[in-house]
Amino acid sequence: MELDGKRFQLLLSILLLIMSFTSSSASDGRQSYIIHMDKSAMPASFSTPHSWYTSALSSLSSSTDGVPPTHLYTYNHVMNGFSAVLSPAQLQQLEKNARAGFGDDMIIGIIDTGVWPESESFNDEGMPPVPARWRGACETGAEFNSSHCNKKLIGARSFSKAMKQSGLNISEIYDYDSPRDFMGHGTHTSSTAAGSLVPCADHFGYAKGMAIGMAPKARLAMYKVYFYNDSISACASDTLAGMDQAIGDGVDLMSLSLGFTETPFYENPIALGAFAAMEKGIFVACSAGNSGKIAMFNGAPWITTVGAGTVDRDFSGHITLGNGDLSITGRSIYPENQLVFRVPLYFGHGNRTKEICEYGSLDPEDVAGKYIFCDFDVETSYDRQLDEFRRSNASGAIISSDSGIFVFPSEFNLPLVIVKPEEGDLMKAYIINSKNPIVSVKFQTTVLGTKPAPQVAFFSSRGPGSVAPWVLKPDILAPGYEILAGWAPNKRATFIRDDALLTDYILESGTSMSSPHLVGIAALLKAAHREWSSAAIRSALMTTSDVFDNTKSILTDMATGQSGTPLDFGAGHVNPNKALNPGLVYDMEVQDYINFLCGMNYTMQQIKIISRRSDFNCENASLDLNYPSFIAILNDTSTTSYTFKRVLTNVVNSSSVYAAEVVMPTGMKVVVQPMTISFTEKYSRDGFNLTVEIDLGQKPRSYYNGKYGYLSWYEVNGTHVVRSPIICAFSTQQW
Repeated sequence: MELDGKRFQLLLSILLLIMSFTSSSASDGRQSYIIHMDKSAMPASFSTPHSWYTSALSSLSSSTDGVPPTHLYTYNHVMNGFSAVLSPAQLQQLEKNARAGFGDDMIIGIIDTGVWPESESFNDEGMPPVPARWRGACETGAEFNSSHCNKKLIGARSFSKAMKQSGLNISEIYDYDSPRDFMGHGTHTSSTAAGSLVPCADHFGYAKGMAIGMAPKARLAMYKVYFYNDSISACASDTLAGMDQAIGDGVDLMSLSLGFTETPFYENPIALGAFAAMEKGIFVACSAGNSGKIAMFNGAPWITTVGAGTVDRDFSGHITLGNGDLSITGRSIYPENQLVFRVPLYFGHGNRTKEICEYGSLDPEDVAGKYIFCDFDVETSYDRQLDEFRRSNASGAIISSDSGIFVFPSEFNLPLVIVKPEEGDLMKAYIINSKNPIVSVKFQTTVLGTKPAPQVAFFSSRGPGSVAPWVLKPDILAPGYEILAGWAPNKRATFIRDDALLTDYILESGTSMSSPHLVGIAALLKAAHREWSSAAIRSALMTTSDVFDNTKSILTDMATGQSGTPLDFGAGHVNPNKALNPGLVYDMEVQDYINFLCGMNYTMQQIKIISRRSDFNCENASLDLNYPSFIAILNDTSTTSYTFKRVLTNVVNSSSVYAAEVVMPTGMKVVVQPMTISFTEKYSRDGFNLTVEIDLGQKPRSYYNGKYGYLSWYEVNGTHVVRSPIICAFSTQQW
């Protein structure tokens, strides 16, 4: 959510202030314009204002004759901004993108743990009146009443009847029997999606900067269905009631950072609620889950299923050994600005057990007032070393480990720095060669521009889905690792030893954080393209996403350090600037999803439960949806062949021609027919077939699982590229 210190940024969310133009023009109506920019709002991901401005221009489509916008000057002294030659359509697009960046008039429903309304992220200063179409309410309950809503937080309701009937009580000791957030989770997700601008936010000195949601002018409505009690649970009935009410209240988009065990869609409350929302034109994003390769949630094809990616930022403790003899930066999120200057550094020379800090190896008297150094050992886990550090009561610790990236902020409740093994070797050499080794440490350091980024977060659930593996899931990645956003200030955020700390903003990780990122971006698209369906919005997000990181390599899996696949990252990592102008989209209607349910061999009664209608038939039953991705489910036969049928819709105000390009690995044969598709005007359509053939007899079955390539449609004499992954996988039932 934060504006500073993040790779992932919304360039267009704070773009345009004033526009003026000169009298020069070309025959096609192109003119020179002077664009004034708010330099103070430049995202930290841009090193200079010039790079920000040129990025804004690159997000615009070419004019009708294929001419891209032309940058003329960047102004640094007389004004903040630039000049460029734009066609009328490009000027209109730039204006629309600026408006879309705020998400004005969009209403986002968050199904979660409630909201802390006093958070500055829900400040409504400068917001226009609540849309007249809004039918929601602000309910009264424990520590919550209608006055807590405003022009930003326009609705808040609570649903707990099913939980109470199951015998679980709500009290202020465990939670609030109202929309007020006790856990902090709902405040974090809602402020990520559409939080107002908050200067000087941070997590105990880390990630300092301006906090802002993805769609800062969008409205928020909270539907509390998840309560902190003896089992920390949400009930299916309560969740479905929250979704039902959100639809009735008139939300435009919905985000759920929760999930239930995957069951047939006619038994899954989120799948049922999301289908009804889709019918009403409501975009629904859901978290994929935090189980890694074990299980994935929310795999229904009418849901946009979101995995978690990292950002190019880390938090560190800066270590200085001796009198500046060696400087090392390790990972730390210790929440105290502690002065550590020339403190004795302890290392158990010649005693392997003490060197690696095995449990019970350190004498508290030996390490009193000292920092300990724990050597890397493949057979001794970081957790055991940390336990020994706690037991020894040393002043601080530096642990050499390859597990640093997997340690969450809450685990840094002691003065601790984790260094990589290769840096630990340098430290060990210094200690061994020093008579009286000493160390100085500076905490609360934020490091920007880390590489590689983004990565697939190690906890992010992977596909294929267990219920409908014929649709590639997750759909896409969005930021979900160490995200700064609002928090309930009465809920402990972390500890310093045994002392609980409270805060208004906190770093949290999970696909819970990625879903609200995605729904906020979807609000920007919906604000700019009111006529687009939820399927069109999802397609725009998927086909313009990034599959390369900031080292220009395929997105890596944080858990393994190896290149990921679309089973890990879906279509790629979301790129909001490109998504606003995708060129073409894969669109779908309600009947397409019903045809899919028919293809799954659901009975008429089961389909009726999902669709709430009886006026349908299964004459066109098919497992092949008009989806922006392709997954071939492998079986035991020696040769597998799949033919997919797709239709693309033109969403720009001009005619266009696209040519296909296929990139595929050895062992996969992909044929596209035709190789060229044409569009005469906006919303015209054209189709193609894609056939995938795999000879399973050539290599072991496991060789082909996860093999993937891409189909890209390149606009001829234009700038749009529409990319879809093509992957082979054995379904989870076969693993």
